[in-house]
Amino acid sequence: QVQLVESGGGLVQAGGSLRLACVASGITFRRSAMAWFRQAPGKEREFVATSRYGGTSYYADSVKGRFTISRDNAKNTVFLQMNSLRPEDTAVYYCAAREGSVTSTERHYDYWGQGTQVTVSS
Repeated sequence: QVQLVESGGGLVQAGGSLRLACVASGITFRRSAMAWFRQAPGKEREFVATSRYGGTSYYADSVKGRFTISRDNAKNTVFLQMNSLRPEDTAVYYCAAREGSVTSTERHYDYWGQGTQVTVSS
């Protein structure tokens, strides 16, 4: 059974930082593309970042230069370091996984975590 468990969300002031973590089990982590998506109130879920084993990473334009996705393959964990946070980054952040190449398309991901709330105050 595949499980993705996120942690690290919370309340932070604009300009601050947070680090999200997602621990995966039940998948072959080294063969998996791992991604972060987010969903703000009243909006559709959107792509944030994705990373494949070996270091290939892609980012949404809205977070490029501020967010960094990284992996600890020994611990089956993917991180999202979020710096220079803005109120518009407020959302529930979801971890997602798929076996294969990286993609920013939500429907291509097979497994999802339960989400962690990030709130950025102005």
